[in-house]
Amino acid sequence: MNGREFMRRAKRYAARNGLDFRFERAKGKGSHGQLYVGGRATTVKRSELSRGLLRNILRDLGIETEDF
Repeated sequence: MNGREFMRRAKRYAARNGLDFRFERAKGKGSHGQLYVGGRATTVKRSELSRGLLRNILRDLGIETEDF
């Protein structure tokens, strides 16, 4: 999964659960940016995400893997 696909899925997750969603490119360098879902935040890169990185991003955002 790449970062763009992840952000689309995160946006749908936020909408389903009534959470705020925003991505700020200005708070990152290069292809990275800050992603906010609800009251939690993490850094996301827009290129390919490994399984371990994906799992860590979901943990940072407080999202269960099964729910995503």
